[in-house]
Amino acid sequence: MRVTKGDHVKEEPVRRRLLAEATRLFAERGFEGTSVQEIVVAAGVTKGAMYHYFDSKDDLLHEIYARVLRMQMDRLTRIADGPGDVRQRLHGAAADVVETTAANLDDSKIFFRSMHLLAPETQKTVRAERRRYHERFRALVAEGQRQGVFSDRVPAELVVDFFFGSVHHLGTWFHAEGPLTGAQVGRHFADLLLTSLGAGHVDE
Repeated sequence: MRVTKGDHVKEEPVRRRLLAEATRLFAERGFEGTSVQEIVVAAGVTKGAMYHYFDSKDDLLHEIYARVLRMQMDRLTRIADGPGDVRQRLHGAAADVVETTAANLDDSKIFFRSMHLLAPETQKTVRAERRRYHERFRALVAEGQRQGVFSDRVPAELVVDFFFGSVHHLGTWFHAEGPLTGAQVGRHFADLLLTSLGAGHVDE
């Protein structure tokens, strides 16, 4: 499954420009240091046009991350419900979330750096969206444990929390120009996950 930056459904040009400029400005000036006026000027639209797509600056920040998470959820569902045994499907899902996170690292970094500034209800929504993803991922681990393919010595919940701790840490060290591509890091992480579950290596 090929990964491209964004990999999102086709967006309307104005909405896409607003998201792109908001992402750039949040990265340069921070969420608090960027005004709605600066975003609309950079995007070449009016405030009215922005409010047609987004209710607030909070809404823009949320959508920067939410579109990545939606894409990842779609891909996880296809992999988890697709062909292959549970080892192959978990390996594919683990490699994919690392690769797609690496491909959209700026969006994720901007969001997590500023998430605490969002309204409490928006933060609650984000946590619920992330929880749905983690629960679907955890279901693959639990499936393998029920089948005896994976060791059940460690609860599936803890396995998933440990794995995603490493994924969320990518922003502190991964660079696209570095010695490993996102796909290579993804395969290594997936191998490590399966090894920790006593399931060994999955051949390409």
